[in-house]
Amino acid sequence: MITADLLAERAEALRAFSRFYTAVIGALQEGLLDTRHSLTEARVLFELGRHGEMDVADLRVELGLDPGYLSRIRARLERDGLVTRDRAKGDRRRHVIDLTERGRQEVELLDGRSAEQARALVGRLSEDDQRRLVSALASARELLTGAEPGEIVLRPPDPGDLGWVVERHGSLYAAEYGWDASFEALVARIVADFAGGADPACERAWIADANGTRAGSVLCTRRDAHTAQLRLLLVEPMFRGRGLGGQLVEECVAFAREAGYGRIALWTNDVLAGARRIYERAGFTLDEEEPYTGFGHELVSQTWSMEL
Repeated sequence: MITADLLAERAEALRAFSRFYTAVIGALQEGLLDTRHSLTEARVLFELGRHGEMDVADLRVELGLDPGYLSRIRARLERDGLVTRDRAKGDRRRHVIDLTERGRQEVELLDGRSAEQARALVGRLSEDDQRRLVSALASARELLTGAEPGEIVLRPPDPGDLGWVVERHGSLYAAEYGWDASFEALVARIVADFAGGADPACERAWIADANGTRAGSVLCTRRDAHTAQLRLLLVEPMFRGRGLGGQLVEECVAFAREAGYGRIALWTNDVLAGARRIYERAGFTLDEEEPYTGFGHELVSQTWSMEL
């Protein structure tokens, strides 16, 4: 249960990040990006540069600004020769605002400096850290707006992706099931074996990619000449409930069939109820189960399979 104290602590973490980032980009300085514009003025110019002519009321809603505050900003920008305001065609009661040629040049200047600043910040990071940053930003936006994650595509692993598979399995299973580091070690061995000697004709890996954010993974490996093995199915928590697990399993099964296998099998644990439901829906049946001690817990292993 989320207590009032815990909620206050998490809210303060969000506020602290907001203070940190506004300082990093210089948003509190008198002129943003070494211009004479305030942050709000720059946002008005950016929106007009992105949309073109806008209804003043629409611009106010888009930026969440008080009508009087927007009116004062519009007046300053108009005095500087950066925007124009006219009555809307077809409805003389409404006003529209647009950039002048000088205003468009100012937007290009602001946009160029903003992009340069962002590239400098991101460029300090490694490739893997850049991916982590993009993923975290997408997650924050989706969580705070309630928006659905973007379209997901399944692709082959890029450099660094298989390391992510190991890291995410270790982190998620520790957080959700309390499994110890021996599970991450097992995943690392599976990934190392795959990376070091996979035959692309009969073994394959997929990364689920949501606009640059890693959303999940699965591997298809060779158990023997007749049997494929589905391994390391994972769906990030923020992408669950959208059918992604089933999509990954279906892709793996389709590849195994095309590769000429007659059967596909997998090993799992009975505590992984969500994964079991995915396997059942895909057509797998339970072959056997057995109690064992592993990953710091008393567990029940299960073997599932399906004829192809």
